[in-house]
Amino acid sequence: MDMVLIEELALEAVIGVYAWEKRIHQRLLLTLELGCDITKAARDDDLKATLDYAAISQRLQQYCSEHQFELVETFAERIAALLREEFGIAWLRLTLKKPGAVADAAFVGVRIERGGYGR
Repeated sequence: MDMVLIEELALEAVIGVYAWEKRIHQRLLLTLELGCDITKAARDDDLKATLDYAAISQRLQQYCSEHQFELVETFAERIAALLREEFGIAWLRLTLKKPGAVADAAFVGVRIERGGYGR
């Protein structure tokens, strides 16, 4: 399986369970491994035959600006569903980091894997 990678895409989001978090934007870092077959794209040098990471990144920025969540778990699940539905991604691994959420940690977050390659 080939992968298209997007590493540590910075997103500004309203996310958190505390009242003060619901009034501010916080920085999240999103890393994606997106399963796909890049053979045709590589052979034909054709962007339409692969996953367009610029379009995916732009869509995620847009989605992030339009929605707010309390939990990073919920946000990760919704992003995974969006990617699978809108971009036809059969398999993905997503890591979502929330820097500064815990004083003595560089970040907190979740990592999820969804789908099955070829399904």
